[in-house]
Amino acid sequence: MLENFALPKIIPIGVVLFNFLFFLIAIPIEAYIFHNRLKFDKKTSTFYAISVNLFSGVIGWVAFFLSEPILAIDIKSELINYVFFNSFKSANTPFVLIVTAFIIFFATFLAKFLILRILLVTLTEKPWEKKEETQISLQRRKWRTFSMAKLQNTNLVTTTLIANSLSYSVITIILLLRYR
Repeated sequence: MLENFALPKIIPIGVVLFNFLFFLIAIPIEAYIFHNRLKFDKKTSTFYAISVNLFSGVIGWVAFFLSEPILAIDIKSELINYVFFNSFKSANTPFVLIVTAFIIFFATFLAKFLILRILLVTLTEKPWEKKEETQISLQRRKWRTFSMAKLQNTNLVTTTLIANSLSYSVITIILLLRYR
């Protein structure tokens, strides 16, 4: 699979700039949602929004560049026409594009949730600062932590879904305005 991988000779500046624009749109929206729903302060919510979006963006581009060499020639041709010329040759390409957009949305949502969860766990727990506790208080703490983790996990899923949905909605509106 990696033998087909090659760095692109031509860099699509328009796609890079649109990706930068999407980050500029998604990060403040998601930071606002994290601030309001998860009750983070503004600096922390902005940090999490930047981290989540950049990591998921990198994962998305790596997935694209790894899957692009194994695509069929027709799909590669349509992809090149869309990226460089904003046009389609085939009639069924918009349908494929819509299905791909749904897959990308849910893959991005899953990646953002997992990245946010990993960041929250790694940045909030400090195992080197744990003190000795009695067995009963340790069991109570574990039970409280487990029930809070279930509640926080549900809240984290809905918050990530809301933030991702809002940012994707605004980006979709901008894309629709671009083609009008």
